[in-house]
Amino acid sequence: MNRTDRLYALVEELRACAPRRVSARELAARYEVSARTIERDICALQQAGVPIFADVGRGGGYTLDKSRTLPPLNFSPAEAVAVAITLARATGSPYTRSARTALHKIVTAMSAADSASARELADRIRFLGPADGDDPASSVPSVPSVLEEAIVTRRVVRLTYVDREGAETERDVEPVTFTASANGWYLTAWCRMRGGCRIFRTDRVRRAVLLEETAPERAPEAMHKDAPRDFVARPLEFV
Repeated sequence: MNRTDRLYALVEELRACAPRRVSARELAARYEVSARTIERDICALQQAGVPIFADVGRGGGYTLDKSRTLPPLNFSPAEAVAVAITLARATGSPYTRSARTALHKIVTAMSAADSASARELADRIRFLGPADGDDPASSVPSVPSVLEEAIVTRRVVRLTYVDREGAETERDVEPVTFTASANGWYLTAWCRMRGGCRIFRTDRVRRAVLLEETAPERAPEAMHKDAPRDFVARPLEFV
């Protein structure tokens, strides 16, 4: 069994046993690997967002929070690949890391046969890019994760920003929305230095520090009222 199949099997094993805890030694014996290998696999799954909890000491082990996992999904291999392509294109967005963990959860919730077929089909998909560029599926997100947290928690954030002329400024802003266009991702926020709504290209943010202050409530629609007449800011839809 290769590591990918073992990771999938570990999730299914823990889901089936929950809420009972399973020790690393038990899992190691089942999959004929060392306990240390199991520990590394569990760590990789946790980093990918799988809700696995560990108890140390005698009688301890690993358990999976069933309430935060997906049941087996009826995704076809083609549907799973379509989702993977879309998520791969999220590189550079505020949610690049979340896209990767979401894809991992989808794949691990599929049946073993469909998961294998999806991986085989994915191997036939290629992204063309510069030889010295990053892989679209693995490049480091250009948007500081602090901006994502600022939007979620509605916190004021201190930005070090470089404008189109190369001038660098530091300012406190109240993030309201992320906006995507053909040119990249933008943070729409109330700028306290300018006393008004401003739009910041996220790839020009050099530094972002989350402050303790909660930002006042601001309607997203009001932040986009000055958009060009031939453009409209549409909200993300789930359906």
